[in-house]
Amino acid sequence: MPVTDYEVTYILRPSLEEAEVDERSNAIAEELKGRGGEVVGELEKLGKRRLAYEIDDVREGYYVVMHFKSDPDQAKELERRLRLNDAVLRQIVIRKDD
Repeated sequence: MPVTDYEVTYILRPSLEEAEVDERSNAIAEELKGRGGEVVGELEKLGKRRLAYEIDDVREGYYVVMHFKSDPDQAKELERRLRLNDAVLRQIVIRKDD
């Protein structure tokens, strides 16, 4: 399968400590690498920000952006796993075309 460039942005719950945010985002990156994906560059931790709208009575969250290369199946699996992760409020995976 062809390897494609992707970007994932996800929002972690604001109740997490700063160290937990680092742990969780690194674990997500390692999980992707473990399935054959490649993280490109650094994880961009954008910090705690106010949400555009309330999600489950939560008004803010920790934003994280990760660029990676993988085949489409791995990207779909990452999105599925993020949806199942209790610490993740929202996520979006975007395929980056030239």
